[in-house]
Amino acid sequence: MTTTKRKVEVFNAGCPACQTAIEFDNHIACSSCDLSTLDMNDINVAKRAHDLGVRSVPAVAINGQLASCCCSDAGVEEQALRAADLGQA
Repeated sequence: MTTTKRKVEVFNAGCPACQTAIEFDNHIACSSCDLSTLDMNDINVAKRAHDLGVRSVPAVAINGQLASCCCSDAGVEEQALRAADLGQA
């Protein structure tokens, strides 16, 4: 049986809030999560973030969909990330 990896992208700008979000996402990610931290100072990352609708960082996209908590100014929230299957094997 093949397990499909969930693509998790964490958009950050290197600030303390972003670092906290990266550590949090690393903590709750599971073996089905392929987690990448992406630096918004890279123009290609900034373009990808723009295409996904990222308006502030930190922000998390799972399988190309911006997590619901990242669509507002609420910030990264565990409940929203788990609802999007982060950390669910």
